[in-house]
Amino acid sequence: MGRSRYKIIEKRNPHFITCTTVNWLSLFRSKAIANILFESLTYLQSNDRITLYAYVIMENHIHMILSSEMLSREIANFKSFTARKIIDFLHEKKANHILKLLNYYKLQHKKDRRYQLWQEGSHPQAILNEEMMIQKIEYIHNNPVKCGYVDMPEHWRYSSARNYTGMESLLEISRF
Repeated sequence: MGRSRYKIIEKRNPHFITCTTVNWLSLFRSKAIANILFESLTYLQSNDRITLYAYVIMENHIHMILSSEMLSREIANFKSFTARKIIDFLHEKKANHILKLLNYYKLQHKKDRRYQLWQEGSHPQAILNEEMMIQKIEYIHNNPVKCGYVDMPEHWRYSSARNYTGMESLLEISRF
C-alpha cells in the first residue's frame, strides 16, 4: 500500500484520525491490549499533548477526533509507543502466531524492525465546522452499532459515546 495523501492542514483544528492494524488483525479484542491504547491516550492527555473529543476502539482499528499543536508527531508517538508495548506484551504471553503475522505483514521497506503493528498513515481529516464535527462524532459512536456489536452506541464500552450520554467511561474527553 502506498503512502497516504492525507495531510494535517490546520494544526489547531481537531482532526478525525483512523489508525488500523496491519491486515486488519483483530488485536484489540484483548482487554489487556486495548488497555495499552487507553493508557497511552491518558498519558498524552494528562501531559497536555493532545485534546481528545471522541474515540472508539474496535477490534482492529481506532477512530479519534483530537487536536494538538504537533498532531503528526503525537500520532506517530502514539503508534510507536503502543506498537512497542503491544509487541512486548505478545512476547510475554508467547503469542507466537500473532507475532508471526505481524512479521509477515510488515512492509518490505521497514528494515529497522522485525514487526509492524499499525498500517502506515492515519488518514487525518480536518474538522472545519460544527456540522462536520457532529457528523464525525456520530460516525465514530455508531461504528459498533453498524458492525452489529451493540444496539446503542453508549453500550460499547470502548467509546466516548458513554461520555456524551453522561455514563461512566474508561477515558476522559473534552466535550464538543
